[in-house]
Amino acid sequence: MANCSAIRRATRTPYKTIPMSYTTNFASVKDQVSPEEWQARLELAATYRLVDLYGMTDLIYNHITLRIPGTEHLLINLYGLLYKEITASSLVKIDLEGNILSKPETDYGINYSGFVIHGCIHQARPDVKCVLHTHTRAGMAVSAMKCGLLPLTQTGIRFVGHLAYHEYEGPAIDLAERERLVRDLGEHNAMVLNNHGLLTCGPSAGEAFNLMYNLELACQAQVDVMAAQAELRVPTEEVLAKTAHLYQPGARRPYGVLEWHAMIRRLEAESKFSGYPPYSH
Repeated sequence: MANCSAIRRATRTPYKTIPMSYTTNFASVKDQVSPEEWQARLELAATYRLVDLYGMTDLIYNHITLRIPGTEHLLINLYGLLYKEITASSLVKIDLEGNILSKPETDYGINYSGFVIHGCIHQARPDVKCVLHTHTRAGMAVSAMKCGLLPLTQTGIRFVGHLAYHEYEGPAIDLAERERLVRDLGEHNAMVLNNHGLLTCGPSAGEAFNLMYNLELACQAQVDVMAAQAELRVPTEEVLAKTAHLYQPGARRPYGVLEWHAMIRRLEAESKFSGYPPYSH
């Protein structure tokens, strides 16, 4: 009687590996793009590095997109790179339909979910230049709470009346979901994707990052307070409305613009010895 293992070996289709190039040693594209696009690349690469620096990453997943000024083209990350690896020259240029217009010489591509979530917002909201999405532990925790984000801290109160929610429909690969994403976001610049994570957007990378930093901080504080099982203290409706208004664009100043320069200084100081290529490459 023939040996079963031998029969399986004899009849198995040979598996041929296809060599793949996953290099991250990309040549600079500074001299190949317009000054406006290069500046956009610098800002987006810096935002990726800052999200990593502040602990809001999820391995190689999630996305931040930025519209190139004066165009309908977006910049997005290569799917497979860590946020701390991303540079200005490693970013991919796509159109609003997700078609790749240019990318580095590598077999890394883009994540389709990034286009589904981000593309529809850029298309529906001309005022939005940057869209940022995360899967942080605290953000996912609050996204799973029926109560949503509670007005427990000043950081959280800034979102009262200015935070959208979107029901979970599974991994974002269905183009039909785009209409509902845009509808639920409305005119807001921050949204909780229920059972999923957080999303912010804004007229600049700095403003979108600042909004995400504060939304994440508010979620962390809520998880901590609720874990303590203490009686919750919530300010009056009048104070909530006043506080939320004072944090809106135009009330005092656009949050994220002044902070951006300090963020860049910290990023440049701490990246010198990181072992990764500078974001400005």
